[in-house]
Amino acid sequence: MSDHNTQATHEQVLYAAILEKFMLVGLLLMVISFALYVFGIMEPVVPLDKISTYWRLPVHDYLAAINADHLHAAHPPTGWAWLNYLGKGDFINFLPIAILSGVTIVCYLAIVPGLFRRGDKAYGFMALVEAVILTLAASGLLATGGH
Repeated sequence: MSDHNTQATHEQVLYAAILEKFMLVGLLLMVISFALYVFGIMEPVVPLDKISTYWRLPVHDYLAAINADHLHAAHPPTGWAWLNYLGKGDFINFLPIAILSGVTIVCYLAIVPGLFRRGDKAYGFMALVEAVILTLAASGLLATGGH
């Protein structure tokens, strides 16, 4: 017979509660931003009738093409450059995705104080390091690969 504890810890409940709230906010924002785009409430960078011409392109080529055809910026909008275009219907959709992507960082940071208070230094340190690594990765400072 096993003596495993099946009760969730305070940190697990807190993590889940934060994750649930952010998931609901992100989902709601995703529906709203998509409606703003599809119903033409916010003008997109790429007109809806022209978007299918870009579907066959890899991401880098797509960004270069929409920059050349529509944005006319010095560089294609890579990394966090999409923030400059939040007023456009096709870029506002990135905001809820960024929120949903970043919620894990918020969850980890929220549980760190409780882990250290409980004397669980190893898990507290791992959660803190994980939050730092995820933040650095999201920032683009740890750019790796062939992008």
